[in-house]
Amino acid sequence: MAEKKDKAARKQAAQAKRAESRARRRQIYEAFKMQRREDKWLLPLMIGVFLLTIAVLFGLGFVFGLQWFTLPLGIALGLLLAALLFGRRVQRNVYAKADGQPGAAAWVLDNLRGRWRVTPAVAGTTQLDAVHRVIGRPGIVLVAEGAPHRVKALLAQEKKRIARLIGDTPIYDVLVGSDEGQVPLRRLQRHIVKLPRNITVKQMDSLENKLAALGNRGAAMPKGPLPQGAKLRNIQRTVRRR
Repeated sequence: MAEKKDKAARKQAAQAKRAESRARRRQIYEAFKMQRREDKWLLPLMIGVFLLTIAVLFGLGFVFGLQWFTLPLGIALGLLLAALLFGRRVQRNVYAKADGQPGAAAWVLDNLRGRWRVTPAVAGTTQLDAVHRVIGRPGIVLVAEGAPHRVKALLAQEKKRIARLIGDTPIYDVLVGSDEGQVPLRRLQRHIVKLPRNITVKQMDSLENKLAALGNRGAAMPKGPLPQGAKLRNIQRTVRRR
């Protein structure tokens, strides 16, 4: 009886895994179709990278009499590099569309990998300017998005507010944008993970508990960048009601 149950469980797990794999392949295919419609160079570049990789490895193998050994290696490596190129161009396209949209920085921060504690919109305005707080090994990182003439003052106020509680813990401030002294949206994650490590995970927990008592002064932000064509006036009306 137990053996039948185990067999049924294994079969069900295998079916679920196959269904997940099919769904992932469909997602990749849909992303490829969408990217190809918007990026006329995608397919030529992927084919070019694939063929060039094969040619280089086959040529090197030919010099040493190992061309039939390096050929399958070149095909595998060519497919890998073409897939990496596809991923990079899709990512660049996504960031380009999100750039400048309210909520874009919060969306990027939510996708940070590792031990980061992200609190979106700890301070904000009804124009959807916002300051987001990140706790990590560097200390406290305050990330501001919105109109610079409004958000700089907001950032300074938040920095002063939390400095009273956290003692000597370093506070970094980041303004998202494309002007001088600002960090572009596509480089935000890289900028944060490259900051020096100054505190331990235990200290991170202590900071999180201290700062939780402060609460948020920000308006509720949209989850992710606003879709293109969304009516900002309607969003702002909703924010004011909250």
